[in-house]
Amino acid sequence: MVRVSGRIRQILLGSGKVSEEAWTAAVDSGRAVIEDLLDSEVFGEEELLSAIGAVSNVPPVDLSNCIPEARALEVFDKEACVKFGVLPLVRNGDSLTIAVSDPFDVLLLDDLKMLSNCRVRMVLSHPSAIRAAIETIWDDGSAAVEELLGDVQTDDIEVSQQADVEDLDVANLAEGDDVPAVKLVNLILLRALKERASDIHIEVEEQSLRVRYRVDGRLVEIMRPPKSLAPSVLSRLKILADLDIAERQGPQDGKFQIRYEGRGIDLRLSTLPVVGGEKAVMRILDAAGVAMELDAMGFEERCLQDITDASEAAHGMLLVTGPTGSGKSTTLYSCVKTISTPEINVVTVEDPVEYRMEGINQVPVNPKRGLTFAGALRSILRQDPDVVLVGEIRDKETAEIAVKAALTGHMVLSTLHTNDAPSTITRMIDMGIDPFLVSSSVNCVAAQRLIRRLCPSCKVPDELPADELLAVGFRPDEIDGLVVHRPRIEGCSRCSAGYRGRLPLLETMSMSRELRRMVVDGKGAAELKERALEEGMVTLRRAGLLNVIRGLTSLEEVLRVTTLDR
Repeated sequence: MVRVSGRIRQILLGSGKVSEEAWTAAVDSGRAVIEDLLDSEVFGEEELLSAIGAVSNVPPVDLSNCIPEARALEVFDKEACVKFGVLPLVRNGDSLTIAVSDPFDVLLLDDLKMLSNCRVRMVLSHPSAIRAAIETIWDDGSAAVEELLGDVQTDDIEVSQQADVEDLDVANLAEGDDVPAVKLVNLILLRALKERASDIHIEVEEQSLRVRYRVDGRLVEIMRPPKSLAPSVLSRLKILADLDIAERQGPQDGKFQIRYEGRGIDLRLSTLPVVGGEKAVMRILDAAGVAMELDAMGFEERCLQDITDASEAAHGMLLVTGPTGSGKSTTLYSCVKTISTPEINVVTVEDPVEYRMEGINQVPVNPKRGLTFAGALRSILRQDPDVVLVGEIRDKETAEIAVKAALTGHMVLSTLHTNDAPSTITRMIDMGIDPFLVSSSVNCVAAQRLIRRLCPSCKVPDELPADELLAVGFRPDEIDGLVVHRPRIEGCSRCSAGYRGRLPLLETMSMSRELRRMVVDGKGAAELKERALEEGMVTLRRAGLLNVIRGLTSLEEVLRVTTLDR
């Protein structure tokens, strides 16, 4: 029988909901007292947690809506969680958030601190919810998966191999032993769409098949189906993407489309042989979730003006830089959408074509057939284009053709991989482009990042000392009365760990006459940045801090993705 502290007994008896007789009857039942009271409907779960949470000042959490982080679960194994009646949820450095049922048990708290070697932050749940969550997380996956598969409605999601093929009900696409795998794939896709995931990772491990989603830029483990399903799941995905199911020793790439809530959603599949089997990653390309209006993307006013002026210029280059997954393609699509009219011939060359745009000629790169970025771009210039979008400038040859196009009356939009806007100029020169040509062709360079947006429903204020705010880049006139918000780590039913969605940060460097002269003179990235700052450039860090002031994101998130301006 689970021990219940006297403090909880006092709270529940004092609430008027529980009488001495009911408490005694629950104790005499031989079961967990709280569980017996809940089953007898003396009070509900929400009433229980609210009463205890109000006195203990420990926030309640709904474990059915929480997905514990893998690094948090590494702190305690299943046996320890069962023994102590706790569940670790989030680990951030040396801080560990743990769900407990008795926040007044100081001996338990001391044990948790000592064993985890972390600063423990408690959230509140009840014993049966914690126990159920533990069993769900640490079972072999078969029972949970079977239950989930039984709930899947096969008409919720339809799959076809091509967008122009008549949609087929997934129930008709497999027979016999493959039906569980078909249902599991269907479930994985359906849940990913409902949780707004951008990528799906399916990995074969020693004892199970691990499924993870990338939600708002972070990977979250979702389920661990039995390893026995791995071959049929991988085969099912390959069939959908029209890949060779017999090929397991080499990487393969393919694409298929599903219909969800009346709209078509493309998925790009990549398989890779790893130790123990194959790993599959799917990128979800949902055109409905892409902002296509520049002024609706949340850029700072100066940055929006710079990128709008550059994209609407008669000729020249607009370069957007940043790491993979920073939203560069979305920004360029938005620029193209803004300037596209029936009077303008817009052609793109991409690897691969992620989103189909009406009225735009889109060319997919195909290296196997000799169609590289450079080759496609050379042919595009013979197609009488006004605007050319190059998915990425990867080599000197592509850069030279793009610069030539910009200097001969075309508007060229493209991406590069650099850390900030000024270093893009030196990157072009390092690739072998003459500084004079770079100076003459580039109109604007933009660096972009994506940061997580705070959940408006559960964000909480955070008190930070003035010297810390000044050290990270806030101006002295901004910190007086400034209220900084942080995520509620346990989150709520509308978010994941206190965040919901992402917003872009943009740093633009418009090429002024002075900056062009400095490029020709061979000045480095640091000198270009110093001059751009004098001209009013909004850096990535500054854009992030402005969003902190607005309460849209946390300071911790901004510090994670940006560097201090020097």
